[in-house]
This record gives sequence, structure tokens and C-alpha cells, in this order.
Amino acid sequence: MTPKIVNIKDVPARIEESIDYYYRKWGNNNYPFFYDAMIHSSLTPESLPRFYMLLKKDEIIGCCALVTNDLISRHDLYPWLAGLFVEKKEGGKGLGNFMMQYLEKEAARMHFANIYLTTDHAGYYEKYGWKRIEDGYDIRGNPGRIYTKEL
Repeated sequence: MTPKIVNIKDVPARIEESIDYYYRKWGNNNYPFFYDAMIHSSLTPESLPRFYMLLKKDEIIGCCALVTNDLISRHDLYPWLAGLFVEKKEGGKGLGNFMMQYLEKEAARMHFANIYLTTDHAGYYEKYGWKRIEDGYDIRGNPGRIYTKEL
């Protein structure tokens, strides 16, 4: 069975579970930040942010988001692919790329010409056509690689 990607707002009965999952993967004593951002996401078909869960049958096995900024200094660039995560037991199946392609299509549907991401991983995103353009700075002043992909 191929996993499916769902917007958390399209499964209201599971929104709390989705927020908890995303927070467990990416949070750090900032649950109210994630909760508030996710509750106020996808207010219209064209609005950001948008948060997604990767489901295999009924189990959440990954997550990702399309946001206006991924806590990096370059607020002039958007949208950002953020929070990409796949459970280790599901690794090696191309699911990270599956989610990236989904978000790329979503950004193109919203008429964006490019999509961005920031990461400390070297080598992974390049395999999927992402180009490193420069560094930005996180909220603590640490540099972070910025990548882009033309849609």
C-alpha cells in the first residue's frame, strides 16, 4: 500500500494527534508555538502555512510543511519546505522525495516559481534537484544552508 499525504486540516478528528506528532519530531519546549501555527494553518486553499502528515494505512509515519519562513533570517524568500521527517523504519523507500514532490506541486499550484528549504544536511537534497544558494541565520545566529528548487 502506498502511503498518502493529508493536510492536517482535512482530518479534524486527528488534528491533536497530528500536532503532537509534529511537535515530538521538531519541537523543543515550544508546544504552544506549534499548536497555534497548526491550528491557524490552511485557512484558504491558497494560504500558508500548510502542515501535512504521511499516513500508511492509519498510522502517521512522517510529516512535512509548507511555510512562509522556517525560522531563518531570509524572510524575503518563500515558501519554505519545512519539517520533513520520515520514521526510520520507513527509510529507504523514497518517502522523503515523495513528500518533497507533493509540496513542490502544492507550491506550484499556488503560483510560486521557486521553493526553499534550510538544513544542516549536506548531500541529501542535491540528489533531488535542490541547489544550494547561500547561508542564512537561525534565531540563535547560527548559519544554515539555504537551498532552492525551481518549480
